[in-house]
Amino acid sequence: MTTLRFKMVEKAISRKAVEVKAPAERPADYFGKFVFGKEKMRKYLPKDCYETLLCTMENGTPLTREIADCVAAGMKQWAMDMGATHYTHWFQPLTGGTAEKHDAFLETDGEGGVIEEFSGKLLIQQEPDASSFPSGGIRNTFEARGYSAWDATSPAFIVDTTLCIPTIFISYTGEALDFKAPLLRALDAVNHAAVEVCRYFDPEVKKVSSFLGWEQEYFLVDESLWAARPDLVLTGRTLMGHESAKNQQLDDHYFGSIPTRVIAFMKDLEYECLKLGIPVKTRHNEVAPNQFELAPIFEETNLANDHNQLLMSTMKVVARRHCFRVLLHEKPFKGINGSGKHNNWSLGTDSGVNLLAPGRTPQENLQFITFLVNILMAVYKRNGLLKASVMSATNTHRLGANEAPPAIVSVFLGSQLSAILDKMVSGDSEEVIEMDKKAGFRMGGIPHIPELFRDTTDRNRTSPFAFTGNRFEFRAVGSSDNCADAMITLNTAVAFQLKEFKGDVDKLIGEGLTKENAIFTVLKRYIVACRPIHFEGNGYSEAWKAEAVRRGLDCETSVPVIFDRLLDPESVEMFTETGVLNPVEIQARAEVKWETYTKKVQIEARILGDLAMNHILPVASRYQSMLLDKVSRFMAIYPKEKAQELAAQDLQLIEKIAGHMNFIQTGVEAMVEARKVVNKIEGEREKAIAYHDKIAPTFDEIRAHIDKLELIVDNEMWTLPKYRELLFLR
Repeated sequence: MTTLRFKMVEKAISRKAVEVKAPAERPADYFGKFVFGKEKMRKYLPKDCYETLLCTMENGTPLTREIADCVAAGMKQWAMDMGATHYTHWFQPLTGGTAEKHDAFLETDGEGGVIEEFSGKLLIQQEPDASSFPSGGIRNTFEARGYSAWDATSPAFIVDTTLCIPTIFISYTGEALDFKAPLLRALDAVNHAAVEVCRYFDPEVKKVSSFLGWEQEYFLVDESLWAARPDLVLTGRTLMGHESAKNQQLDDHYFGSIPTRVIAFMKDLEYECLKLGIPVKTRHNEVAPNQFELAPIFEETNLANDHNQLLMSTMKVVARRHCFRVLLHEKPFKGINGSGKHNNWSLGTDSGVNLLAPGRTPQENLQFITFLVNILMAVYKRNGLLKASVMSATNTHRLGANEAPPAIVSVFLGSQLSAILDKMVSGDSEEVIEMDKKAGFRMGGIPHIPELFRDTTDRNRTSPFAFTGNRFEFRAVGSSDNCADAMITLNTAVAFQLKEFKGDVDKLIGEGLTKENAIFTVLKRYIVACRPIHFEGNGYSEAWKAEAVRRGLDCETSVPVIFDRLLDPESVEMFTETGVLNPVEIQARAEVKWETYTKKVQIEARILGDLAMNHILPVASRYQSMLLDKVSRFMAIYPKEKAQELAAQDLQLIEKIAGHMNFIQTGVEAMVEARKVVNKIEGEREKAIAYHDKIAPTFDEIRAHIDKLELIVDNEMWTLPKYRELLFLR
C-alpha cells in the first residue's frame, strides 16, 4: 500500500491537460442540440399536435392518447435521426440522484423480424420495478409495481444513444415516490395562491412561476489519488487526514487563475451542458483548494432542478475523461470550506414582473412589499421545516461550521428594506412606499473608472436565507442535495401563507376597509409577528445562538430530531391543504430521511473501523518496531546512561505511538460493540437518533488519534494519500 500511494502521486504529477476540441459553431447555434425543444417540436410534429403540446407545457392542460401517440412518433423520429437506439423514463427517486431503465425501440413484427417502435403509451407511462428504492413503507418488495409518468413540462433529451424522458415516479396506489411529483404540486400551489394575491394589483395576471438559479460547488481530485483513498471512494469524504500545512488560509485559490487541467475539464463540461440545454454561465475557483463552482442562468424551477440533476451526472462522466473524480459531498475535507448549492429563488408573473423586485410606482412597490412580508412570515412559521428540507448526514458537517450558514434559519434583508418595514409598522396611516434609487459613488483618485452603483440590499454571507436585490438566496442547501427538497418546502410554505394573507385581507375588505388599507393593516401585523426571523448580524456568533433560542427559533442540531418537523401537525396541515403531500407521503419521507441517515453513518463507521485496523495500526506498529529496534541497538552499543540519552526522543515517540494506537484500537472495538446494540433497534427514528448520539461522535475521537499518528509515522510508510496531495496535485 505504501508503494501504491507513491505510484498514484507520481501518476497525478505526470498528468497533462486533456485537449478539448471546441464545437465548430457558436454556443447559440449548438445550445439544446440534444434536447427535444420547441424548434425540434415544430419540425417533427404536425402543427395541431405541436400547439396542443405547447399548451400542455405552458398551462398544464392534459394530453389525449391520440396527441401522445403523435408526439411519441415525432420524438422517436428525432431521436433516431440523432442516433438514439433506446429510451428511458428518467426519474428522481428518494435517493437524491436520478434513475433510468433503458429499453430499445425494438418490437417484434410477428414474422420473425423486428421493427423500431415507440408509442404514446410508452411515452406517457412505464412500469419500472424499482422496488429497491427507499419508499418509507409505501411499498413492500413483494409489491414492486410502480409507475413513471411523463412530465411534459420538461423536455426530453438524449444522452449518448438513449432518449431520456423526464417523469414522475408514483406507487401503484398513486403516492409520490420521488422528488418531482411533489415539486410539480408545490409549483402549482404557489402559482394559484400568488395569482390570487397579484390580482389585488393587476387583475390581468394569469400565472405566477417560481424561478431557481442554483450555484453548484464541487471538489476535483485526481482519479489515481481518489482510488487510493477507500473512504473517498465509498463515502465521498475523508474520514481521516491531518490538515495540510498550507490550505486556504492565504485565500490565494479563491477567484484565482483556473488550473490548466481544470479549465480543460470545465470547457468540456460546458460544451456538454450547452448541448443538453443547460444554460451554464459562471465558472470560478472557490475558497478551498481544488474547490470550484458552476452556475447557470435562472430558469423555471422544475426545469432548473432537472438541469441540476442532469449536470451532476454529466460532471461525473466528463471528469473521468480528464482523470478527475468529482466530489459533491458537502464536507470532503476537514479544516477547509465545504461545498453548498445556494438556491436563488424568486417569483414572476406571466406579464414579466419579478414579484421580488422593487417597482417604479407606489402600487408596484406595495406589491413587492406584500410578497416580501409574506415570504418572511412563511419562513418564520416554517423555519424548522425548512431546515429539515436541507439537513442530512452529509450537510450537517457543513452547516454551522463558520464557513456556511448556521443551522438556524433566519432572514437577512439589508438596511434599506429593514428601515422600510420599520417605517410601515410605526406609520399611523397609509404612506406611499418609495424605494430609493441605488446610491452611486466614484472611485476617488481613479477618474477613468465610471460611477458605480451600490446595491442597497447589502450582503451577509452568514445568513441562511438572504434577500439579494431581486430574489432570496437559500444558502443552506447542500452541494449533493436534490434542490427539489428545499423548493418543495419553500414554495408550499409561501403558497399556504399567501392563501392565509388573502383570507385576512378579504375579511377586512368585507368589514368595510379599502383594499389598500386592508393590505397595509395585515402587512403591519405580519411584520411585527415575524420579527424573530429577521436578523442582520453575524450568524456565526455564539451570541446569535443564544438570541435565536430566546426568539423561539428552531435551534435543534440533532439531524434525526430535526426531521421530526416534517410530522408536526402544522406541517401536515400545510402539505395536505395545498395538495402537495398527503399524510402517508409525509410519513414516508420522514422514514426515508431517518433510514438514509442511519445507513450513511453506518457505512462510515464500517469504513473507519476497516481503515483504522487494517491500514493505520499496522503501519504505526511497523514504525514503532523500527524505533524499538533502533533503541535496542543504542543499548547494545553504548553505556546505559549514554544510550538512554541518545534514545530519549525515540522512547518518547514509542510511548506516544503506543498511546494513540491503544486509543484507536479500544475506540474502534467500542464503536463496533455499540453498533451491534444500536442495530437491534426496530424503529427508524429511534435507530437514527442512536446512531447520531452514540456512533457518530466516536468518529472524531478516533480520527484525532489517527491524524496525530500521521504526523509521527515516517512519510514513506504512510499508506493513504495525504491532504497536501489530494488538494494541491491537479
